[in-house]
Amino acid sequence: MFAVAGHAADVRLTGIPQDSDLFQSLQGGSLLFEQSAEEITPSTQEVVAAAQADYGRLLAVLYDNGHFGPVITITLDGIDAANIPPVQPPRKIDTAVIKVDPGPSFRFGRATIAPVAPGTTLPEGFATGQTARLSVLKDAVAEGVDGWRAQGHAKAELASQELTARHPDRTINADLRLAPGPKLRFGPLRVKGNQAVRTERILEIAGLPVGQTYSPDESRLATARLRRTGTFNAVALIEADRIGPNETLPITAQVTEAPPRRFGFGAELGSLEGLTLSAFWLHRNFFGGAERLRVEGEVKGIGGNSGGEDYRLGVRFERPATFNEDTDFYALAQIEQLDEVNFFSRRADIGAGIKRIANENRTYTLGLGLRRAETRDVFGENRYTLLTLPLGAEFDYRDNMLDAQKGYYIKAGVTPFLAVSGSDNGVRSFVDARIYRTFGTARPVTFALRGQLGSVYGPDLSEAPADYLFYSGGGGTVRGQPYQALGVDLGGGDVVGGRSFLAVSAEARVKITDTIGLVGFVDGGYVGSEEFYDGSGEWHSGAGVGLRYNTGIGPIRLDLAVPTSGPETDENFQVYIGIGQSF
Repeated sequence: MFAVAGHAADVRLTGIPQDSDLFQSLQGGSLLFEQSAEEITPSTQEVVAAAQADYGRLLAVLYDNGHFGPVITITLDGIDAANIPPVQPPRKIDTAVIKVDPGPSFRFGRATIAPVAPGTTLPEGFATGQTARLSVLKDAVAEGVDGWRAQGHAKAELASQELTARHPDRTINADLRLAPGPKLRFGPLRVKGNQAVRTERILEIAGLPVGQTYSPDESRLATARLRRTGTFNAVALIEADRIGPNETLPITAQVTEAPPRRFGFGAELGSLEGLTLSAFWLHRNFFGGAERLRVEGEVKGIGGNSGGEDYRLGVRFERPATFNEDTDFYALAQIEQLDEVNFFSRRADIGAGIKRIANENRTYTLGLGLRRAETRDVFGENRYTLLTLPLGAEFDYRDNMLDAQKGYYIKAGVTPFLAVSGSDNGVRSFVDARIYRTFGTARPVTFALRGQLGSVYGPDLSEAPADYLFYSGGGGTVRGQPYQALGVDLGGGDVVGGRSFLAVSAEARVKITDTIGLVGFVDGGYVGSEEFYDGSGEWHSGAGVGLRYNTGIGPIRLDLAVPTSGPETDENFQVYIGIGQSF
């Protein structure tokens, strides 16, 4: 309804059965109905403008539903909306009536498109007897053109179309002719818009296969490679209007560089873990070839009751397209201090390796590293030096990294280590897997499930690096349980980390409004002294509820959890605050 100067105007749609799909489509395409759903009351001038715009909008809806002879009348207080001057609207409007006589529904009598490239899949609706929708015609042309482009015919287009209406039998005969054009090869790639990034490096990163048969997939992939460097605000590969020499297609890469330097920070609060502060400085074009240099630091446990404060300072260098267009090189150095409940560690790491981007969802890493550490736990003090070979794989098929509603995520790491001193040789492995499913539309419910699995194989518990062992409890494993509350109990109050670890988490996320959501969750964790899970260790669990407030950068998270099983603790509940879903 519209309320103007104390008056209300009803919006009505007549001539169409209210329980029909066509009624819903017309209602959804009407600006008058759209205005009536808004909280802000429109002026009478806005109502007149919406009514006049509805003629064209509703006609398009009717055409798309196969009605090619409709009659539409829109009146405002009995006056045809088309006859009301927009600059001199009435002082008030009581009733807006949309009357539609859709006329007969037309179906395809003949639906042909030729020539069609092998492997092209045409819309199911483009067939004899189906409703003659304009959108189906457009989709058929688009699929036909895309089919030829996928075969290398970059200039494929619609050559002609013949649409004949047969009113006696209410059919539309559609005959579409495509012009595939010649099969082309990628021509030279030209670069425009770059200032600080060298042209030759842009060509290397894009990896466009110049001289090979044109492929829209290769063009999209080259665009994605340039964008994922983070060096450019905008990237577009533009095809030349004209075919080049020897049936080649010149391409222009139009880029806009991002500011080279960036600074950011973050914070997370837990009732037991205390405050975590982090910050980073990033240079996105360090040597002029889209190299990234990132310096970051983090302080954890400020004001907390989970041991002392932890510190980390690291630097990481990445060079895209080092060995080929989909393989990056990285080098890193990091120092870290962990003052945990059950152990203390100071360590320094250096390493280098490669990252292989198989596609936008799958990444693999291979590295070589050196770790020097000093640790202290119930077994005493230890100094060790390890040569490591970290291997990793990440599959990210989530629809949203901070607030996933569907898809799955798997990250696996295996790190063989060779003890130079202070330990034994072994392998540390860890897997983190998550899956998401959403049901409903009005108030969607998302079910999220997470599983974590870890193992340290090789050294005995007393010889294993203390910071390689596993604990459970806290925001990353079992909410409601104190941080690192569960380990291997050696008796007499002595606790160390375990060589085997398992954690499971389940959440039900209910969206109440566009910005507010509620969450119920349960977590469980296991730690054992054995190398691989065999059930001889100990479990604990926690459960709770949470509140989510959606923002432009992700939901703000507030979780309240209590312990539900496991060893006795002195804590009755835990509170967690952060940005993004818990997993």
